[in-house]
Amino acid sequence: MTVAASPSPEPTAAETPSWQIKLLYDGQCPLCLREVNFLQKKDAGRGLVAFVDIASDRYSPEDHGGVSFEAAMGRIHAVLPDGDVIQNVAVFRRVYEVLGMGWIYAPTAWPVIGPVIDGLYSLWADWRLKLTGRPDLATLVAERDQRLACNVEGRCR
Repeated sequence: MTVAASPSPEPTAAETPSWQIKLLYDGQCPLCLREVNFLQKKDAGRGLVAFVDIASDRYSPEDHGGVSFEAAMGRIHAVLPDGDVIQNVAVFRRVYEVLGMGWIYAPTAWPVIGPVIDGLYSLWADWRLKLTGRPDLATLVAERDQRLACNVEGRCR
């Protein structure tokens, strides 16, 4: 599934990124980190995948397809070099394809298996924070907003 991104001009050759997909991941999620570590090893320094930790206070939606912190925490997202944003199982399919392991997620595009996998991922995404011992999404967003306000205003020293 592709989420509409704000239109942007086509990048020039000098502006074209070296990565083929920018993966937005939760650096505070132990299971997410395990997957990212695996993918980084498979990338082997080639830079095919740009890894962006959305849990970092430096995460900026404007730099990453306009995907808000809340949206990125709710479902996995990735940004393509042309600025298109994809989410859910399509992200895994594309990342694994870029890294030469597309066969692993290929069945998730099949007519019968795809909807089942999409449903399972949706359940996982809904329960991910609770299952990994984290606060709920609203709490994480409020805590981040408070931290960012403190950092900008310097009032929380």
